[in-house]
Parts: sequence; structure tokens; C-alpha cells
Amino acid sequence: MNKTVALHTLGCKLNFSETTAIGRLLENDGFVKKEFDEVADVYVINTCSVTENADKECRHLVRRINRQAPEALVVITGCYAQLKPKEIAAIPGVNLVLGAAEKFNISAHLKEISKNDAAKICSCDIEEVNIFEASHSVKERTRTFLKVQDGCDYNCSFCTIPMARGKSRSDSIENVLNSVKEIAAGGTKEIVLTGINLGDFGKGLKSGGRLHEENFFDLIKELDTVHGIDRFRISSIEPNLLSNEIIEFVSNSRKFMPHFHIPLQSGSNKTLAAMRRRYKRELYAEKVALIKMMMPHCCIGVDVIVGFPGESDEDFRETVAFLESLDISYLHVFTYSERDNTHALGLGPVVPMNVRHERNKILRTLSYSKMQAFTEQHIGQTRKTLFEIANKNGMMDGYTDNYIKITIPHNSGYENKVVDWKV
Repeated sequence: MNKTVALHTLGCKLNFSETTAIGRLLENDGFVKKEFDEVADVYVINTCSVTENADKECRHLVRRINRQAPEALVVITGCYAQLKPKEIAAIPGVNLVLGAAEKFNISAHLKEISKNDAAKICSCDIEEVNIFEASHSVKERTRTFLKVQDGCDYNCSFCTIPMARGKSRSDSIENVLNSVKEIAAGGTKEIVLTGINLGDFGKGLKSGGRLHEENFFDLIKELDTVHGIDRFRISSIEPNLLSNEIIEFVSNSRKFMPHFHIPLQSGSNKTLAAMRRRYKRELYAEKVALIKMMMPHCCIGVDVIVGFPGESDEDFRETVAFLESLDISYLHVFTYSERDNTHALGLGPVVPMNVRHERNKILRTLSYSKMQAFTEQHIGQTRKTLFEIANKNGMMDGYTDNYIKITIPHNSGYENKVVDWKV
């Protein structure tokens, strides 16, 4: 009888696309996929390690598996596995730890372990990881996350991702186009382009091992001509890599949605410098103003970190005032958490945890009011809305081109269709 496998993803959209690719590899090798809350022979957890919570969640999931299926093999991969393999191998119940270079060789490794063996670590120095592995998610047909870039050459002082994923590297445009055609053949209507530092697309080695001279602007121009996919979104792009030509191109495109997610991290230039970010707030404000001039209806999401070492009350007030002044639509707010081997660990003074949580709450409240205001601006407008397949207790969700969520009574005729919908 074929063995069964259940997979779970912690973290970003890129991780979702990679988990799907790992699942496909295992299915091709004869495994039958199960839901994560079902009993399976093998459990794979693809981890994140951006915050302490992601580490804790991984440990909690392993304990749950031990109770649910004590005879199952437990495999941990992803960023946490690359950064702290020995720590993970010491968790009771973990059988296999796969670092960045080994996660796509999972089938071979599974053949060599048994439940009673000591936990096996298969990892290498992150400097040796330089091959790009393509992947995309296929959870359901409406929307797919397509990984086109991996790794990061930036060294922001709070971030472990370069240590977990290695140098910046990309797929080739030719390979991306082939993946898009494959995804389109499955009926998907929308593709979200993902990467660790997406605007850095074109750097590093492609799958064939040759250096190539391509950039992100070249990629989106090519994708705009592809048949079979109605919509593309850019998942997240650094403000210093979001060129004016990209903004202008999206404003004139029928396929690229009027929606940008642009990490800010702080509205204080002092804090941005301590974070080793590659821009000042003035550049960020210029980008937002240009987007809104060309696309007044555009949705703009922002990443912000609160409680970074040395962030004074005045620095935080500056961030709040800056965010209030920007014509943005929503915030993703992260509470700073100390990460081993980062430059920020040596910075101070340390912001007390209760103050970090209070600042997080203030910005989440601001995010809610920004999204309310953005939505209200569009009431009465008719916008292209892609409805999802999932029936959620008799209701269904859809997203407008500019990322306003629409929830309506379930209608099977709207499933995976772009509908002209009055907000």
C-alpha cells in the first residue's frame, strides 16, 4: 500500500509555493497526500523563522503529531531548519531535518531513515546554496503563488533570511513563462509573483547554470503578453527596487493588478539607518505619491516593524504620523523579536515587550481605519472581481482588481470567474 504524507506551511507565500512543489515530488514518488489533521505515515513541516512565534509554532506542531500519529516520520525543512538544525533535531519526535539545499531531495532522504533512528540532519553552509528551484502553489485553482526569485543579498540588521536562504538568485524568464503556461492549463485565473527580494529578479544563476542578463521589468513585460492568465499580482517589492517604469507599466497594464505591497519597516530615518534599509522615508513617500497619481484606485500595503532596538517614543510617533500622511490601504505590523546572529542584537536600548505590543496595537488600529477609508472610496464603483471556489458556510469571497475583499452568498456560477461587481 502506498505511504501517505501530510504537509504544513509556516510563513510566507514563497513557503506555500515550495510546500506544494515538495508535495508534488512526493506524489510523483508514490505518496498519497492527506490533510495535516489526519493520520499519515509522514508529516512535513515547512518552517519560517522570521519571528520567535514561528519557531514556537513548529515545536507545538511536532508535539501535536506525536500525540496524533506516534509512529509517523516527522520532517522539518525551511528557514528554521537551515538556521537551527541541531535545535530542531533535539525536539522529541523529529526524524529528519532538511536544510535549504536538501528540501527538494526529500524523497531520497525518506528512503534512508526509519522511526527509531536518531534524528538525521541534512544541511550545508548557506554559501553553498546557489541553485534556483522553481515552485508554485496549487491549493485551489483561483490563485497561484509562483516563486520566481529566492535568497537576498541585503543585510538588514534584524533579518535572518540571507542566512536561511542564501544569495539572491532567480529563474530565467523563459522558465517562468513555461511555468505560467502550465499553471494556465490548470484553469488558474490569477498568479501572484513571489520571491524573497522580488525586485532583485535577474540576479544569480538560473536552472541551467548560466548567468543571464534579465531584470524584473523585463519579466513583467513578458508576462503581460501571456494568454490564459487573467491577472498578475506583485507580492512584495522593496521601495528602492520599485522603479518608476514598473509603476507606469502597471498603470497601463490590463493583466497586472493595481496593487503594490511595499515594505517600509519604519517611518523614522534614524531607525531605517539602524535597520540598514536601503532608502529613506522621503523616497518611500515619492513612490506612494507617484502610484496614486497614476492609479488613484491602487491598493498599497505596507510592512512595518515596531519595537526595534533604540526606537524611542518620538521615533514611533514619527512613524505613526508618517503612515497617517501616506495614501496607503493597509499595514502588516510585525513586533520586533530578537534573532540570533543578527546585527540588531548589539543595538540598544532594548524596547520593553509591553511597549512593543502596545505600539503593535496602535498600528493595527491605524491599518483597520486605512482599509475602511480605502474601501469607502470605492463604494458604488463597479470593479473586476475574481471569486474564489471555496464555499465557506454558504458564503464565498472574491477580491477586486485593487484587492478589496467582497463576501457574498455562495453562487456556483461565479466560482473562479472574474465578474463586474458593484462594491
